[in-house]
Amino acid sequence: MTVIDIPGSKSVTARALFLAAAADGTTTLLRPLRSDDTEGFAEGLKNLGYAVEQEADRWRVQGRPAGPAATDADVHCRDGATTARFLPTLVAAAVSGTYRFDASAQMRRRPLAPLTRALTALGVDLRHEGAEGHHPLTVRAAGIEGGELTLDAGESSQYLTALLMLGPLTAKGLRIEVTELVSAPYVGITLAMMRDFGVDVEREGNTFTVPPGGYRATAYAVEPDASTASYFFAAAALTGREVTVPGLGTGALQGDLRFVDVLRDMGAEVSVGSDATTVRSTGRLRGITVNMRDISDTMPTLAAIAPYADGPVVIEDVANTRVKECDRLEACAENLRAMGITVHTGPDRIEIHPGTPKPTEIATHGDHRIVMSFAVAGLRTPGLTYDDPGCVRKTFPRFHEVFADFAHDLEGR
Repeated sequence: MTVIDIPGSKSVTARALFLAAAADGTTTLLRPLRSDDTEGFAEGLKNLGYAVEQEADRWRVQGRPAGPAATDADVHCRDGATTARFLPTLVAAAVSGTYRFDASAQMRRRPLAPLTRALTALGVDLRHEGAEGHHPLTVRAAGIEGGELTLDAGESSQYLTALLMLGPLTAKGLRIEVTELVSAPYVGITLAMMRDFGVDVEREGNTFTVPPGGYRATAYAVEPDASTASYFFAAAALTGREVTVPGLGTGALQGDLRFVDVLRDMGAEVSVGSDATTVRSTGRLRGITVNMRDISDTMPTLAAIAPYADGPVVIEDVANTRVKECDRLEACAENLRAMGITVHTGPDRIEIHPGTPKPTEIATHGDHRIVMSFAVAGLRTPGLTYDDPGCVRKTFPRFHEVFADFAHDLEGR
């Protein structure tokens, strides 16, 4: 059995940074993820005047419930979707200030409109400086009264998360009615973390009532990243081995741990304990049809191992993967076809047939998840290369080193 230590969750780290900045007091984050996305988020907070101290395995954030210390600031969000969506929302509740946000070319292409329309509906003075509904943008803060909103979060649950976390910073709180919701487990992460920072959100179906009153600082341990763990779980199922990831068990916040249920349906043996999860290969991968709407960040992981199954793998209800760092659905199809695999796609689905993949250069489209997913395929198809292997810095800067050691360990068992 191979035991693999997974870095902290990107999703949890980003939420924790927002909540810590908004809280009354100093929050200590234990084992936060250190990556380009989270470093960019921390840098953005510093540019806004928040005190952030970063050590190797703990970060301290001095919260400012009234808003940033800076009343005029420029923030570059890099490639980070959570940074680009959460930080403008955080500053919108400030008593006063002018804040300009921009991002990478890749992030500029990703949509913001449902979130910025909601903020505008709450009276926030927000202006897109280029394409409507995209970065760059300027927020002129003057506090937020609060009230009722209707939100379409069918494109990204991050829109809802940003508004939920904003709610306690408004004068009267928020009541949000959601018409469409994708990646619902991520909203569960948000609600659980808000409770840990002292705020209980009332939920009735897809209506959320967020009270005013603010957050309290705490010490918060960041659990390992379940999306990152999916590559190692998939590797075990693909190569006939066994892998255990400590820190992810029955109490894990992240819905992406449900990827192991997909592997179980394909034939792997799965054990989820109180503080660890183990995937053991049975020597077979079955074809499967699966709805991955709620765990769509692991869609590329499944797509990359699908050709090695004994029947077609059909992944459904993943339209939102087309507006991630790249169009992930088409990126997976493009690379699998280059490997000689028969693939069919639709607006929200991909069908992958069994085959014998051949080595090729993977077109990454600058997307960290495309690289890490196809690294798993490389365990069975040696010779795969990448046009931009370094884009893994977004969430796992040491991925190639760690995965090479992991693969060597698998070979030795």
